[in-house]
Amino acid sequence: ARHGGEDFTLTTQDQMLSSLDNILSVLTLAIGALGSISLFVGGVGILTIMTTTVLERTNEIGLLRAMGATQKQIQILFLSEATILAFLGGLLGLGLMALIFAIIKVALPELPIVPNPFYLVVALLLSALIGLVAGVIPAHRAAKLDPIDALRAE
Repeated sequence: ARHGGEDFTLTTQDQMLSSLDNILSVLTLAIGALGSISLFVGGVGILTIMTTTVLERTNEIGLLRAMGATQKQIQILFLSEATILAFLGGLLGLGLMALIFAIIKVALPELPIVPNPFYLVVALLLSALIGLVAGVIPAHRAAKLDPIDALRAE
């Protein structure tokens, strides 16, 4: 009554945990959005690399087709390359993550960081899927090349 109003607040542990849960939810969404952008950029990068690879290997594609390789075999070749490229990129990302986790474990040993193996496998499979999807257009272009025109190209 002397202060003219309520000048203190009580915060329960449930309210604190609820606030922390809201903050972690927003952080999870933000990290997910950044990850999605990274996957999109990686997919565009693989698409660009594979398109350049098709252009640089036009003679090789023509020779393979002239020797009897089917369009499906050429498509599988380029789709496999794109998938392997993305899978190796995923492995590199997981290796970098392991290095960062090791540094955090040394710097903050009391912080419990334990990656879930299920999510690691999902990350690798997702990176391979991104590579597969990004390689479809270049693989289709490579398979549709006319063998005679491809052999003439320089």
